[in-house]
Amino acid sequence: MNVIKTAPNGVVNESTIFFFSQTGNFVYATYSGGPIFKGYLVGTISNDKLVFSYCQIQIIGKIDNGQSECDIIFGENGKIRLIEHFKWASRNDETGVNIFQEL
Repeated sequence: MNVIKTAPNGVVNESTIFFFSQTGNFVYATYSGGPIFKGYLVGTISNDKLVFSYCQIQIIGKIDNGQSECDIIFGENGKIRLIEHFKWASRNDETGVNIFQEL
């Protein structure tokens, strides 16, 4: 997946590629690209919701983390989309919305 829409206070962008895996209701991913050197997320999936925690380091060395809740939908093209509502723990609880799409 990649991000097709980034919140103004978000860091990931269309060059950030996410590799998701799922075992039962556990979901995990690694990601990198664009401004992100390396990122990790772990969470759970239930029905049409994905909840996870994330941590990442940017290529400039800044470390961030937080939590997200995603709505899982299918786009007009049939690809999976995640509407991510995130909350930065490392940035005074700032919030935002990103949209991910299956590649």
